[in-house]
Amino acid sequence: MVSKKFQVWLPLLFSVLMILGMIIGYQLHDKTNSAVFMSSGKKTSVQEVMDLVKERYVDADKVDSVSQIVIDNLLSHLDPHSVYIPSKNVLDVNQDLLGNFQGIGIEYQIFNDTINVINVIKGGPGEKAGLRTGDLLLKANDTVALTGNFINAEKIRSTLRGIAGSNVKISFIRNGKPQIVTVTRGTIPIPTIDASYIIAPQIGYIKLNKFGDRTYEEFMQSLEKLQKQGMKKLILDLRGNGGGLVSEATAIADEFLDGDKLIVYTEGNQSPRNDYKCKKEGLFEKGSLAVLIDEGSASASEILSGALQDWDRATIIGRRSFGKGLVQQQFQLSDGSAVRLTIARYFTPLGRNIQKPYSNKTKKDYDEEVVNRYHHNEFQNSDSFMGKVNSFKTPTGRVVYGGGGITPDIIVPLDTSKSTLTYTRLYFRNTLPSFVYHYYLSNKGKFEQTKTIAQLEEQFKPGEIEWQAFKNSTKQHDGIDVTEVTVEEKKSILQRMQALMAKQIASTEGYYEIANSTDSTIKKALNVLDKF
Repeated sequence: MVSKKFQVWLPLLFSVLMILGMIIGYQLHDKTNSAVFMSSGKKTSVQEVMDLVKERYVDADKVDSVSQIVIDNLLSHLDPHSVYIPSKNVLDVNQDLLGNFQGIGIEYQIFNDTINVINVIKGGPGEKAGLRTGDLLLKANDTVALTGNFINAEKIRSTLRGIAGSNVKISFIRNGKPQIVTVTRGTIPIPTIDASYIIAPQIGYIKLNKFGDRTYEEFMQSLEKLQKQGMKKLILDLRGNGGGLVSEATAIADEFLDGDKLIVYTEGNQSPRNDYKCKKEGLFEKGSLAVLIDEGSASASEILSGALQDWDRATIIGRRSFGKGLVQQQFQLSDGSAVRLTIARYFTPLGRNIQKPYSNKTKKDYDEEVVNRYHHNEFQNSDSFMGKVNSFKTPTGRVVYGGGGITPDIIVPLDTSKSTLTYTRLYFRNTLPSFVYHYYLSNKGKFEQTKTIAQLEEQFKPGEIEWQAFKNSTKQHDGIDVTEVTVEEKKSILQRMQALMAKQIASTEGYYEIANSTDSTIKKALNVLDKF
């Protein structure tokens, strides 16, 4: 009888206990996730002032900007790489590391306050809708103007990008005639490898522009392709590569290093040491390897080149890298914004600290440190830097340096022969790319017959005719007299003119095939690999 009564009441008892547990759990969740739980229960003066501004200040529209100023100022006193990301920028910032974005699939540049389509991605939404190289974009959806002084990259992105499957109506001019197309946006891949080809007999070349979420996959495809073409040695170009996902860099390092070698480790005050080691047999553990870096190579680029240098696996060639060795973790905030907070430091296998000094420096001083290298003649000779930092020895006894980027085994000085004011103005005003683009459009019938880089090199050899055309164009459109440039600068302009035309015809790989033929760092790398 007792047993039967117990069986009747047992479900009810379980229900009561479950409800009590849910109530207690909910209350505990509220307490442990509230600001009170995380603090002493008393607001700081900063919190009190911010609450006053938010609740009582006369102009509501200024509150958000004040909050950002306070946050930015706080983070600026920690280190140069802890940053606040407003909610409107979070998607764009995160997309920088993704392997794709959603948009219409065109490359463009702004010339004379007008968006010029310089390339249409093959098979992309823009090409399917009928957009072509040379089109001048005027409006989006009849109302959003795409011309004028106010046009900038942020406005263009927010207008042309959008959810895949959504439509945008584009008004444009082609050959002087206004036209309209409706483009259905799609997912556009963002390659992180600019070029991969056989640069010399049995020597491959791979140019990496950043470490995104598909970089390792792209790298393996390129490596396998080059090996099938007979590659035995490799030049890996990381110049200008500002970094990205560390997981992609360590995965690539694993293809070059054998065993379970340490690639990099991180450590911070609140973050225990974490080792990243090789996990599998690599595809290129034995072939000769040269890695190119410069002052634009940072973060993941420094992790990869530092590991290969520490283990005597590669010859590092170029100039000292940027020196970013701080680990950031992104934290989402309740209003949709985010904070990327530095939580640890990167160290190479030998224990070298990659991060350059930043204490007692303003953000401006830190940002201008690379410029100061030029003024202190480091781009010509690194001896002044080597005398100020710690030295380490690799397993074979080579001396390497820590405390501010990766110092190459072989320094290739910056070419300072091209430094006149006129040449600098041409560079910063984008004058040469504009000229090449318009020259291509004027001779489109001729260049459309050019199918390979070898054909371009034979058919388009910029000389006096092109120089006179360039001279007249820059005088008319930019007010720059190129007669003031030096002989070396003129030679460099004509060489780059050919490389930019190759980019117009065969994308970035075409550009590097031409540009690399006169690149002093590439020549040094080829000489080094020839000795192995």
